[in-house]
Amino acid sequence: MLLSVKNLHKSYAGPDGDLPVLRGIEMHLARGETLALTGESGSGKSTLLHLIGGLDQPDCGVVAVDGVDIGAMDDAGRAGLRRDKVGVVFQQFNLIPSLTVASNIGFQARLSGRLDHTLIKELADRMGLSAQLGKYPEQLSGGQQQRVAIARTLAAKPALILADEPTGNLDEETADKVMELMVNLLIENDAALLLVTHSHRMAGRMGRHLHLRAGQIERAEA
Repeated sequence: MLLSVKNLHKSYAGPDGDLPVLRGIEMHLARGETLALTGESGSGKSTLLHLIGGLDQPDCGVVAVDGVDIGAMDDAGRAGLRRDKVGVVFQQFNLIPSLTVASNIGFQARLSGRLDHTLIKELADRMGLSAQLGKYPEQLSGGQQQRVAIARTLAAKPALILADEPTGNLDEETADKVMELMVNLLIENDAALLLVTHSHRMAGRMGRHLHLRAGQIERAEA
């Protein structure tokens, strides 16, 4: 199993005491699988993604990636995990302003030792970014920056992609093309995708669907 989450709990301090955000989450994801995670704002979706990506620590429970408990890792180990195995696409683009589009796309792949210039060109072509490769992030629209961020994650060929509303800044036609590309590349590389989305149309494109409510999995849909 590529991803295994067991009895995961997370609370944050509030003015009236601890506020539970996740309450006993159990889930799994195998290589080659795609999973949509839906739920209302505040249901814990983004918190769950942060915990799986090693960007935050749970109160209790286990998150294991490729059989390794990331809670037992130090900061360097978790950073290495994101470099080598887990790709993260958040709503904030986090592009490097001083790098061109081409260099931004290849940045994560270079760090992980998987830089492939042919793949970068293919991703740029299929993302409609070929004419933008020499430009800098500030010269791009929000939708173009989002596509660069997605391409950067795909270029590194991670085993697991965590995506938080990755097509939220894209029109419907472009969003469909980007998701098709993501899924195809995942299949080619025997990787997995965990997609957080408010769109039931996007969720329907995934192999499985979990719905969060008040920090718990309310239902699972095949």
